[in-house]
Amino acid sequence: MERPTSYRFHNGAKAPLPFAAEEYEARLAGLRDIMEMHGLDAVVLTSMHNVAYYSGFLYCSFGRPYGLVVTATDSVTVSAGIDAGQPWRRCHGDNITYTDWQRDNFWRAVAQVAGEGKAVGVEADHLTMVQAEKLNAFLKPARGVDVAPATMAQRMVKSAAEIVLIRAGAAVADAGGYAIRDAVREGVREIDVAMAGRDAMELEIAKRFPDAEYRDTWVWFQSGLNTDGAHNPVTGRVLKQGDILSLNCFPMISGYYTALERTLFVGTCDPASLAIWEANVAAHELGISLLKPGASCAEVTARINDFFAERDLLQYRTFGYGHSFGVLSHYYGREAGLELREDIDTVLEPGMVISMEPMLTIAEGQPGAGGYREHDILVITEDGNENITGYPYGPGFNIVA
Repeated sequence: MERPTSYRFHNGAKAPLPFAAEEYEARLAGLRDIMEMHGLDAVVLTSMHNVAYYSGFLYCSFGRPYGLVVTATDSVTVSAGIDAGQPWRRCHGDNITYTDWQRDNFWRAVAQVAGEGKAVGVEADHLTMVQAEKLNAFLKPARGVDVAPATMAQRMVKSAAEIVLIRAGAAVADAGGYAIRDAVREGVREIDVAMAGRDAMELEIAKRFPDAEYRDTWVWFQSGLNTDGAHNPVTGRVLKQGDILSLNCFPMISGYYTALERTLFVGTCDPASLAIWEANVAAHELGISLLKPGASCAEVTARINDFFAERDLLQYRTFGYGHSFGVLSHYYGREAGLELREDIDTVLEPGMVISMEPMLTIAEGQPGAGGYREHDILVITEDGNENITGYPYGPGFNIVA
């Protein structure tokens, strides 16, 4: 039996995607503008975030390469045989399935669409050295261009349809936050509280998006010493009276990430902790007021830095003050050009979506020890911003008896 290197397995009808076909066509038109600007014949995208952004298909790699090949006329996802017809059903455009009967069939399938000897755009920040060598071997490009920065710039300004989905994600995160607050009490474990929040969010996503695929929604709920880092995983630590808590809800809807992050206390909050918490809340409110068109990320950062420095708290800041939202996740990418940091000069404009999330970490053994963080999601409008996070922040609501 002669087995093929690739084939088309268009099994079943196309499934409803997160956005209408017109949305994907508009995104592809933007990508083709980038191609024309750089004189490219084809673009080979290999990251989860760009494949999902331009096609709707969010792949599960499991050690296999996946991609999207875009030319002037075609848009084709390339997926592994292990996924059968699901990539075809869940993508905008065509799909080719490659087989694993021999090594590098992925690149043979890519070459079918992109051709050999062409000018090709790639994501240099995603291709490994090994995969870059294989691209050169199979496509023999006449010229290569890194399109990752340009595609990121395109993704940073959201369409109206994206903002509708992100708004829904923020509401789902709120639902998770309320479920977590209801589950907080002395004697329960972090994992028990986290599961309550995750379950509430997944049920809410399924209610709001009955035609979607469901995966990746998660909660990081931290207590006591475990609150010192923003990305500390959940443990079995048991909550105690007076514990500082960090609520972190992360719903994932068709590859789109949203977040809710809050400081809480169990039962009571001591004066030293309250002073740090209230200072961080004030910085949070200042930061929100600064997010408007024309402000640069570095300028906003400098203003909040000054606020903390005046209160002798700047040394306790641990990372930037906010970041973009959209097709991103803790394991498949971010839009690093839109972060509130000293080294980012991007100017805010309407349609961008960004968080405000100051965090202060006080070391164990010091008064007010723990990690304090508030996090809202802001849509930049023509004259300011719209806060789409609803769950309240601050001591008035989040000292939980």
